[in-house]
Amino acid sequence: MPVFLIMYIRSYNRHKKNHILEKQHMQQQFEAEMLQARIEVQDNTMQAIATELHDNVGQLLSLTTLTLNSINLDHSDKATVKIENSLSLVNKSIKELRELAKLLHGEQIVENGLGNALQQEINWLEKTGSYELQVSNQLHNLQENSPDKDLIILRLLQEIINNIIKHANATSISFNAYYEDKKLYLNVEENGVGFNYEKAKANKAGLGLSSISKRIEMINGKLALNSIPNKGTNILIEIPYP
Repeated sequence: MPVFLIMYIRSYNRHKKNHILEKQHMQQQFEAEMLQARIEVQDNTMQAIATELHDNVGQLLSLTTLTLNSINLDHSDKATVKIENSLSLVNKSIKELRELAKLLHGEQIVENGLGNALQQEINWLEKTGSYELQVSNQLHNLQENSPDKDLIILRLLQEIINNIIKHANATSISFNAYYEDKKLYLNVEENGVGFNYEKAKANKAGLGLSSISKRIEMINGKLALNSIPNKGTNILIEIPYP
């Protein structure tokens, strides 16, 4: 009995030590994933800002310059109209810059709430004018919050949108985000070319599915994906929240 007791205690201590080490490793891995998610979100934001500055604000200011340079003070009526048009363009530029400042103000986009962060991504997609969008975002007034999960959920939506742009050839996309029974749901459906899910799942790099699945697993979520070739794809993500 004493020998058995000693062996049992040693075995228990060994398992306890291994469990502690495993928890530490999981915590380190989670922190590394969080850091990577933050970097990716910041990079995505910077790219969006750079594109907006070049394609929108830059164009508005160029038009303002052309309009001002074309003013002929000898024709007061036409000059007045052009000055008013220039002021209108300047005001539009200021409005666009304020929208961009919202992305930069506050070190993390998710600080303004998950509903707002998801809406920002959808707004950027809407500005492209390439898709017919149906949006139901019921998370704007969500009282619960979980900054770490919010960042990963935001990154998930960014990856899904990126996949749609790159691979789906879709013309219509619907977004439905809601909270129910302590669970958060994100449903994205598009009418693109679709794909063979089982085949893509076997290819770990295929369509970014591995990365999406890994992130969902990190926050104990569930993924339901249905895709039919030439008929589109439906993605439903369920996440315990907060």
